[in-house]
Amino acid sequence: MRTKALKAAAILIALLIIIVMLSGCGSATSGQNTGEPQKAVITDLAGRQVEVPVPAKKVVAVGPGALRLVCYVNGADKVVGVENLEKQQPTGRPYILAYPELKNLPTIGQGGPNSTPDAEKLVSVKPDVIFVAYLVDRSQADELQARTNIPVVVLSYGKLATFDEDVYKSLKLIGRIIGNEKRAEEAVAYLKKCQQDLRDRTKDIPNDKKLKVYVGALGMKGVHGIESTQAKYPPFAAVNARNVVDETGKTGSVMIDKEKLLAWDPDIIFIDEGGLSLVREDYKKNKQFYQSLKAVKSGRVYGQIPYNYYTTNIDTAIADAYYAGKVIFPDQFQDIDPAEKADEIYRFLLGKPLYRQMAKDYGGFIQLDLTKL
Repeated sequence: MRTKALKAAAILIALLIIIVMLSGCGSATSGQNTGEPQKAVITDLAGRQVEVPVPAKKVVAVGPGALRLVCYVNGADKVVGVENLEKQQPTGRPYILAYPELKNLPTIGQGGPNSTPDAEKLVSVKPDVIFVAYLVDRSQADELQARTNIPVVVLSYGKLATFDEDVYKSLKLIGRIIGNEKRAEEAVAYLKKCQQDLRDRTKDIPNDKKLKVYVGALGMKGVHGIESTQAKYPPFAAVNARNVVDETGKTGSVMIDKEKLLAWDPDIIFIDEGGLSLVREDYKKNKQFYQSLKAVKSGRVYGQIPYNYYTTNIDTAIADAYYAGKVIFPDQFQDIDPAEKADEIYRFLLGKPLYRQMAKDYGGFIQLDLTKL
């Protein structure tokens, strides 16, 4: 009898163990280990607290630069719709060159710096999260979220765009939301590493020992000629270059008189290749002006790939900075091949070497001879 009782007890214990194990498995599939999104409250770049599903499986990116940041964090495969602007000519936007399949996705609105998000089309693609840059302020983001009943997360490029804390915060925020936190951290670390490297190479050179430099034909709400320039021009600022425009005390886009350029008479001139055709046309009409410039007479005029298209292509801007460093400070950048460096940057941020295509579209990192029309 005792043996039978022991056997019965053993069977009962075994059954209890199995029940406990099965109940444990059941709780795992209904809890955090299911792979299903959990709710999390994040603070976006407008200071708004937004409840979002983490990890979000389907996202859209609206407004200048939003989609680019998602691509930097390897989130292109989660995008379920794009603005019509993104489907148009991809020239100048490396993230579309790297992910051409994005152009085949449903349209979620027109896009553009002055457009308004299309709530109806956004809802139609059923994203878990809407990332927005530039187009909305805090109240507009709240309104769009209320109209779509979809979490709206505001991103920002900050004031500097190329190396800016708001860019870093935006990348980390996207990474957290889509479950690519490690990749976001890697992208931020890479950008900071480039910034440090560019700065350190020239930080000990006295300003009076530096050549004077100028960049012209910069795009500013359209294409412009040599008079269009920029104070605190990011590629120059990154390498501590002596930008003659900085003496104006301004920051950002500046339109100057040609006489001012003659007065500055920089040692080196860079031309944004987006406006190069205008400069060449102007040269035909004003040869005396151009031939009076020291940089033109000495053959020190160089092409830069334009990096502002639907706001800042950070990858191209950094590549431009390395090229500017190579031209202005050849000793400090003697180990740099600008084309190879550009491909390293594109490959890290977007997964593909894109310099050859960018050079085909614009001209690339070349010395210019304005007399050859």
